Amino acid sequence: MEDDKSIRSFLAIDLPAEVLNKIRTIQNQLKKTIEGSIGWTRPEGIHLTLKFFGNISENDISNITMVIENHVNRIKPLALNAGNLGVFPTLARPRVLWLGVGGDVEPLAGFQKSIDPALQKIGFEGETRPFRPHLTLARIKDPKSVIGLAKIMEKSDNYEAGHFHAGGITLFKSQMSPKGAIYTKLAYFPFAC
Repeated sequence: MEDDKSIRSFLAIDLPAEVLNKIRTIQNQLKKTIEGSIGWTRPEGIHLTLKFFGNISENDISNITMVIENHVNRIKPLALNAGNLGVFPTLARPRVLWLGVGGDVEPLAGFQKSIDPALQKIGFEGETRPFRPHLTLARIKDPKSVIGLAKIMEKSDNYEAGHFHAGGITLFKSQMSPKGAIYTKLAYFPFAC
């Protein structure tokens, strides 16, 4: 019998409430200037994603846990900050509006890179793009419909959501509902002290 792969999951750093509240304020400011076909991310659903797994099984959770536990002790708690707007892939063809993450991102990028080969060995695709730590504020459904984004991007460094400490990473389950995604913590992996 084939393993049931019905658990949509990802690995991320959870954000503190005060940062999420500042993100909400930033989004409300942006909504006053940017118009068009845009889906705004609910602040409570914003995380610093390290790896998106897609649909996994219960067995996959155990295998992912072993990989993360073998690597998480190599990284110490991180001092991070959220600020400065950006877009993916380009301002000419924006699809994602995001807030950048700075601070101790080199150890975080090193961790993300170190787990990739081990995750490939248990059946997950390797990352092909470089790690760009960001927090997704909105997804742009129709770039041609968007008005005001270029003006906002001229002052992209005016948007700061604050500093925070990351003491570990979380494996999340994501379930879709009529009100948006519901996130459940499947496992938490503390960094080395």
